[in-house]
Amino acid sequence: MYLPKRFIDLAARLGGLPGIGPKAADRLVFYLLDQSEEDVQELADALVAARKEIRFCRQCGNFTQDDLCEVCQDVSRETQLLCVVEEIRDLAAIERTGAYHGLYYVLHGRIDPIARVGPAELQLNLLTERVVAGHIREVIIATNPNFNGDITAMYIAKLLMPMGVRVTRIATGIPKGSDLEFADMFTLTQALEKRTDVET
Repeated sequence: MYLPKRFIDLAARLGGLPGIGPKAADRLVFYLLDQSEEDVQELADALVAARKEIRFCRQCGNFTQDDLCEVCQDVSRETQLLCVVEEIRDLAAIERTGAYHGLYYVLHGRIDPIARVGPAELQLNLLTERVVAGHIREVIIATNPNFNGDITAMYIAKLLMPMGVRVTRIATGIPKGSDLEFADMFTLTQALEKRTDVET
């Protein structure tokens, strides 16, 4: 063992982050140890503050430091258009396109029979309440185009259609089995613009 235990412990912590392998973790530790103590302390403070102050928007489930997120507070949004996504990172991917100007509802997951995640775990009753209370005219289902995303989309469509709301699904320009967060902006924009009505 040619490196101190503190180095190894920190590299192991960083290596547990998504997309960070052992070599990248080591590089990050080398980088951090080259910085001033003040810079490292500012980074640590920013991490702790973010963890303490960022919470979920009570209306859509996006990240916020307030009661409502920036999207829900934006009065220029189309308030009768609601896009349902699996995760906040999917919301971020759609926002980057600049092609969508409605509101969102974040599921924080998807129906997954193998992992025993059902509709109750996704609190879909809150989605139906949002549709009624917000006088929503169209719900765009933007779950990922894979097995679990498709199951989730079909369940939501069957849940909402009796309420008289139009239910659409993003077009299949997104390859099957992929995740929205990795789609390029053009493909995602086309998927939104060419969305189709869901048939149950």
